[in-house]
Amino acid sequence: MKTYGQYCPVARAAEILGERWTLLILRDILGGARRFNQIRNGIPRMSPTLLSQRLKGLEAFGLITRQAVPSTGVIEYAPTQAGLEARPIIELFGVWGQRWVRNRLGDDELDVSLLMWYLQCGVDPRHFDTERRVVCFEFTDRPRLRKGNWWADKWWLIVVGDEVDLCARDPGHDVDLFVTSDLKTMTRLSLGDMPVREAVQIGAIELHGLRTLSTSFDRWFPRSGFAQVARPPEPFDPQHAVRKGDLLRDV
Repeated sequence: MKTYGQYCPVARAAEILGERWTLLILRDILGGARRFNQIRNGIPRMSPTLLSQRLKGLEAFGLITRQAVPSTGVIEYAPTQAGLEARPIIELFGVWGQRWVRNRLGDDELDVSLLMWYLQCGVDPRHFDTERRVVCFEFTDRPRLRKGNWWADKWWLIVVGDEVDLCARDPGHDVDLFVTSDLKTMTRLSLGDMPVREAVQIGAIELHGLRTLSTSFDRWFPRSGFAQVARPPEPFDPQHAVRKGDLLRDV
């Protein structure tokens, strides 16, 4: 690991947390991801080899633990006290990024598998009844490629009781609701950039199927935790800047 060669606590913390992918790994572990593949689902563009290296590094620095589940032997990761205390840092990164950096949504940032993983993690099954419910998401701008029962433009959410499963292959169940849109619109809805009602009114998203699911879509469709972060005033007025303490003054 490269160092800054400084004793400053900011520099020492940046040596650990500033490595590429590290904050995203901690983000997902703090968000509840425990197993290797669960963490990979949240960072699909990271290679398994590099993820393994970063996890070993975080364990060595005391931010996470690695333990085998006694009944299955499956390895699970969990945050230590040091890892838990990194939560407000990551949350402030998200707030700052939503307010100051995320002013556009480029095509190179769109990732259908990442979006669907977030939807699976964020859907609250309490908004569904006790029966099995299947929601099929159809992306109009994805290639209509089929390999066996796998479709590049279709994903299925299956809600049964408290369990929410995600399938990239046709599960063979009757679909209760079809959600049709393009990937950018769905991502904007997830980020809170566009209200669901507006998207439906202008035809950017179509909902067909069980009425109870379509009319409640705005309630059960999950939004980013940073969706409500206010953007800065235009033009920016330094008087509106948030200042909490003077911790940086005497570095």
